[in-house]
Amino acid sequence: MKVKNQTIPVEKNKEYIVEILDNGFEGEGIAKIDGYTIFVNGAIKEEKCKILIVKITTSHAYGKLLEIIDRSAYRTKSDCATYQRCGGCSLRHITYDQTLEMKSQMVQNLINKTFDRPIIEVKKTIGMQNPYHYRNKAQYPFGYNKNGEKVFGIYAQRTHEIIEAEACKIQNPIAEKIAEEVLKFVKESNISVYDETTQKGLLRHLVVKVGTKTKEVMCILVLHEEKFPQEKDFVNYFIQEVNQRLEGFIIKTIVKNINHKNTNVILGDKNIVLYGDGYIYDKLGEYTFKISPMSFYQTNPIQTEVLYQKAIQAANLKDTDIVLDLYCGIGTIGIYASSFVNQVYGIEIVKQAIQDAKENAKMNGVENIRFTCGNVEEVLKDLVEKENIKPNVIFVDPPRRGLDKNTIDNILWLKPEKLIYISCNTATMVRDLKLLEAEYEIKEIQPVDMFPFTSHVECVAVLELKNCQ
Repeated sequence: MKVKNQTIPVEKNKEYIVEILDNGFEGEGIAKIDGYTIFVNGAIKEEKCKILIVKITTSHAYGKLLEIIDRSAYRTKSDCATYQRCGGCSLRHITYDQTLEMKSQMVQNLINKTFDRPIIEVKKTIGMQNPYHYRNKAQYPFGYNKNGEKVFGIYAQRTHEIIEAEACKIQNPIAEKIAEEVLKFVKESNISVYDETTQKGLLRHLVVKVGTKTKEVMCILVLHEEKFPQEKDFVNYFIQEVNQRLEGFIIKTIVKNINHKNTNVILGDKNIVLYGDGYIYDKLGEYTFKISPMSFYQTNPIQTEVLYQKAIQAANLKDTDIVLDLYCGIGTIGIYASSFVNQVYGIEIVKQAIQDAKENAKMNGVENIRFTCGNVEEVLKDLVEKENIKPNVIFVDPPRRGLDKNTIDNILWLKPEKLIYISCNTATMVRDLKLLEAEYEIKEIQPVDMFPFTSHVECVAVLELKNCQ
């Protein structure tokens, strides 16, 4: 077959026998035919498989797994009936220890491809002792199934088709119980649910946030319109009846969030508290943190403690250190670091997160930390110059897009002795490390498994200024 004068050694809708040479960034198997790359979901390295070619591009093709001829020793029977459709736990057919090895290798492969010489050996991914029911935040879309019945669940992979919720192996069971009760109330009260096609209907999503240690629960009803005639009945039912069935957990607050927009973004800008005070608390280590509807809080609190402890340990902090905490969120990392250093300065663009961060510092008796609301790339230099700050340690925990050029330039201008880069996107982290390597030596990269059985991996990268005296 030829595509734009290029000979492609496979044909669409034709079957082939292939050897799986590696696994890619999403856990997919990688095979080659005459040097041409084929991606096969569900296949594992070193397996021999029969596949059907379903899509062809000039650079690669996609194959559907039809039969496993030679099976990997790491293949295991999945304990979830819907994982292949929802796409959340894409590694559920692989033994857990092997998924940790795969994640370390994924980071190593990116490092090796990006740098023109061997620079570091990535450490083994730190896994969970019990990698189940770890999520403290659940987001359930509501809609209609093919029979026109109201349902909630999870979006099928790369679609907005709702897979009806079953016993999810990674969600907190309390979130599922609450979602089931919401659906029951919706059906019995004849409340309309949102239809993306017509853009009509009231209930769009339910977001449940759980304080894993405090057992406090926040329910956020995401509505298409502000008027919710049954809201008093809803609150009474959940506080007086559902709370009695939550096995020690308690719904502390119920919030109505308004999202009029035709968008994939779940939460709108307006929150109205229907019950409680609009927030919950949870604990990380010895610290207590306030969590609001719009504020970011790590989804796996058990591994978050591991991640932060690793970052603090790697920084080897001293009581004379001046620390910058960039993209500080509700202040978790900075507050963690505060007891070891002289002063911490945090910057975050989300106004609500900064308000929570200030309250978190006050609540935990932390006096040597200050927070600034603003875009890191815009306010960092002004803050440093205005306050005459000379930071010798910087923590960065950027969004998935990584660091922008302006922030990298400012870090290179400040030249802190140590830079601790916490990343939720390995590709952008490695890209940024490449831009920083002229001035910094990469001393360590430690992956942490924040999302077991998914393809995601968090990393702590430790950088030291070269020729630092």
